[in-house]
Amino acid sequence: QLQASGGGSVQAGGSLRLSCAVSGLNFRLYACGWYRQPPGKQRELVARIASNGVTNYAEAMTGRFTISRDNVRRTVDLQMNSLKAEDTAVYYCNVGQQWGQGTLVTVSS
Repeated sequence: QLQASGGGSVQAGGSLRLSCAVSGLNFRLYACGWYRQPPGKQRELVARIASNGVTNYAEAMTGRFTISRDNVRRTVDLQMNSLKAEDTAVYYCNVGQQWGQGTLVTVSS
């Protein structure tokens, strides 16, 4: 199971940190990711982190967002800085074939 937390409302330029707690998987073996679905749009990749810690980001998030993982705590986090109104979306964590329930991030301009 994946349990996401940390969403909320923030003004443009602000920061939020999302966290996803993972249970029921051999967590350290899996790549993890954060995806988002803006209102009226399809789900899209935000960032992924491989089991060896290698990261990749969607171009629009590069330099603003940081994905990290803690194999002991079994969490994958997304630090989001310099948030923009267009970052407003429901954010989902993904590990293997499993998805979290989504957490809403609203950025007001």
